[in-house]
Amino acid sequence: MDRTILHSDLNNFYAAVEKKLFPELEGKPIAVCGDKEARHGIVLAKSEEAKKFGVKTGDVIWEAQRKCPGLIIRPARFSEYVRFSRAVRDLYARYTDLIEPFGIDECWLDVTHSKIFGSGEEIAECIRGEVRREQGLTVSVGVSFNKVFAKLASDLKKPDAVTAVSRENFREKVWPLPVSDLLFVGKATAKKLSAVGIVTIGQLAAAEPDFLARYLGKWGETLSAYARGEDASPVRGMNEGADLKSVGNSVTYREDIYDYADVKRLLYVLSESVASRVRSAGLGRADTVHLWVRDKELANYSFQKKVRSTALCGEIAEAAFSLFKSMYKARRAVRGLGVTVSGFDRGVGQMSIDDLAGEYDKKERAERAVGKIREKYGYATIQRGIMYEDRSALTMDVRGERLVRPGGVDGEVASQDEGEPERLPAEEEGGTDEF
Repeated sequence: MDRTILHSDLNNFYAAVEKKLFPELEGKPIAVCGDKEARHGIVLAKSEEAKKFGVKTGDVIWEAQRKCPGLIIRPARFSEYVRFSRAVRDLYARYTDLIEPFGIDECWLDVTHSKIFGSGEEIAECIRGEVRREQGLTVSVGVSFNKVFAKLASDLKKPDAVTAVSRENFREKVWPLPVSDLLFVGKATAKKLSAVGIVTIGQLAAAEPDFLARYLGKWGETLSAYARGEDASPVRGMNEGADLKSVGNSVTYREDIYDYADVKRLLYVLSESVASRVRSAGLGRADTVHLWVRDKELANYSFQKKVRSTALCGEIAEAAFSLFKSMYKARRAVRGLGVTVSGFDRGVGQMSIDDLAGEYDKKERAERAVGKIREKYGYATIQRGIMYEDRSALTMDVRGERLVRPGGVDGEVASQDEGEPERLPAEEEGGTDEF
């Protein structure tokens, strides 16, 4: 029996919440932007009215205002966005407990066993109506038999729509689309595929899997299966962790990163999220740290190293930073970073000298205490000293804003890579903190 998977995507989420909070903005072109003084003055989200003027996410503020002279600039209020996101997820929970977040504004829902509420499309229409009535927001919902096609379906018609892609019609609906419309096919991968004549999802589906594996690495096989509708990855409940083999988080930053201090700070932000999730899932300690890097040219790199078993943020972050300094040789500015841990002992690992001395337990108790304070009073309440070097990092709760991507066709967490990166020769070591 086919599964029934929904992918819900809150439309223009940040901008929509601003209009909900400030009704006088209704019908006006607005853009939610980062802090201009902190060098993050770019568009994070825009309203439909602003979109009609060509305003895009990632535009710098002056560029957006030039496109739309009457554009209203709003500051980001992440605590409010998290509040609305949680309220919408509570609404989803009326229909299923299998809800997997994919960022603050997107979720997958497995409603295969929720037939009491109707078909997948009927449930999607109910959700769409309830989100509008109860939260004053709009949502686009895709309905399909797997996660990848459900996500693609939600993107086909926006805003405020339900779109279904079935096993019977996906060849007609999905295969003619550009290959870049497929989940995880970024610009770099699309460019590589185009170079060998693969420009549509159908052409990707028809290509020999062995060729794609040679050309793109192991990720090529996964994309080939996705294009054929063979994604079998489960929708994981938000508190599900028993069968997780890895836990990770990644972020694409608002601007290019040129120096080690900024890299280290972001790796700590990501490691806070990873360590917190590992604790919440009860996975024990991990013995491997993985680092993913995307440079300004959108080339991807991944490295890993064995570490002493740990679930401590500081140890994870320092291992990731060590990998960056020793292994990242491209010397290009960085745009994306990701930290993942694996090799969990499930709480039955061997004791170490640090365990006998009580040092590990002290650090772990401190991190758990910090986590409880943040749960009660907010993420920004208590911070590491390294965060105070950049104001934007103080409120950057990556765990609440950006979540791990779905599993591969075998149900495991998918690779962060887009194919095998080309390794560039290292340049001479410089005498500054830039790389």
